[in-house]
Amino acid sequence: MIINRRKIKAVIFDMDGLMFDTEKLAEKCWESAGAKFGYNIERKIYKQITGLNIKKAKEIFLDHFGKDFPFDEIRAERIKTANETIKAEGVPLKNGLFELLKYLKNKKLETGLATSTEQSRAELLLDLSDAKKYFNAITYGDSVINGKPDPEIFLTTAEKLNVNPENCIVLEDSRHGIEAAFNAGMLPFMVPDTIEPDKSIKDKVFKIFDSLNDVRIYLQSLIS
Repeated sequence: MIINRRKIKAVIFDMDGLMFDTEKLAEKCWESAGAKFGYNIERKIYKQITGLNIKKAKEIFLDHFGKDFPFDEIRAERIKTANETIKAEGVPLKNGLFELLKYLKNKKLETGLATSTEQSRAELLLDLSDAKKYFNAITYGDSVINGKPDPEIFLTTAEKLNVNPENCIVLEDSRHGIEAAFNAGMLPFMVPDTIEPDKSIKDKVFKIFDSLNDVRIYLQSLIS
């Protein structure tokens, strides 16, 4: 597939694992929070919920541990620990994030954010990192009915940007995010984080990059 540069009108970002290096921290916090309540939350479980909203993540935990699993309490402990770490150490940025955002702004391309994270926590990260000002539209996980891999969050963001789905590039790091972008009829670019893409995901992505810096360099080759 060849991208027609004239068709690129918007770039829509995921957040955790794509903009911010928060997935590894989240995994550690899930593990420690689970241990406090007597549960062993292994990496294979965390991998299943990466990119999902709260509702879908809860379904996976209850299916694995049983209906008595105290999801809300453990999740609250996980968020508390993660927020304390981020407030103390700062938001861990992915390599090339602001260089890419500034480049897109300079080229007057629309930029959107479509994150499965709920608004309160997402805004904390966006405000602490000073990244919020770069986005023309933001859709949070708790403002849509259907989470990724359903395309609703991406289609909603494109509508806010007043851009057709086929004119949108999506930057994602997770399986569920790539599937959602593909289902939305958008062009999925993947920058893997904690999970490497398998064949089923590789079949749905346009291109896989090592970093956001590489995304910027690629776009520079397309957009004069």
